[in-house]
Amino acid sequence: MAEPRPTLLMIDDDEKLNALLAEFFDGFGFHSLSATDPETGLKLLQRMKPDLVILDVMLPGMNGFEVCKEIRRRSDVPIIMLTARGDVTDRIVGLELGADDYLPKPFEPRELVARIQTVLRRGRAGDDRDLLSFGDLRIDPTARTVVLREAPLNLTTNEFDALLLLAAKPGKVFSRDEILNALRGIDCDAYNRSVDITMSRLRQKLGDDPKSPRFIKTVWGTGYVFIGEAAK
Repeated sequence: MAEPRPTLLMIDDDEKLNALLAEFFDGFGFHSLSATDPETGLKLLQRMKPDLVILDVMLPGMNGFEVCKEIRRRSDVPIIMLTARGDVTDRIVGLELGADDYLPKPFEPRELVARIQTVLRRGRAGDDRDLLSFGDLRIDPTARTVVLREAPLNLTTNEFDALLLLAAKPGKVFSRDEILNALRGIDCDAYNRSVDITMSRLRQKLGDDPKSPRFIKTVWGTGYVFIGEAAK
């Protein structure tokens, strides 16, 4: 039996672009939904549970950053942000709010498809490694879930991948470049600070104090290391 087609939700006030992309996506096996305003987009998100959201920054009434923040309050669905402004600051803000990738306009539709496929592949990828346990922190690589003090954590794709990368090899120092390579959805040429943004958000969700960390320690000038003690 064939797998159901992944559903993409486009939130962009450019109706012509939405129609063109929907036709293009159909050729790659995607089902598309579209909304030209934030309110309709958020209602579709709630009702249709898409596999990925393509979100424009320039929207009427409520900008894409505000919409991204609202989506993250409700869901951990992957988000790819689009903007006519290629400003590095915009990319940083999008990543800080939990976007998984960022693509400036104008763009080649095939590049957008490649990024969608990459983000979805990472989100669905299974892993043969066993459950990782560090005290009250449990990471399930196969189910892609994290539980801390018996409460599930809602991590974005990048946050989960960063945590798994470090936790799979406790004590190993990972450089920012190594982490960037693992987080393939991030535009590596955009800004190296994207790693620090991801790690900062991850630490907040783990309740980890950078000055006295339990799980993730900064190695100044190099990168990050996981210091959690494995459960016995």
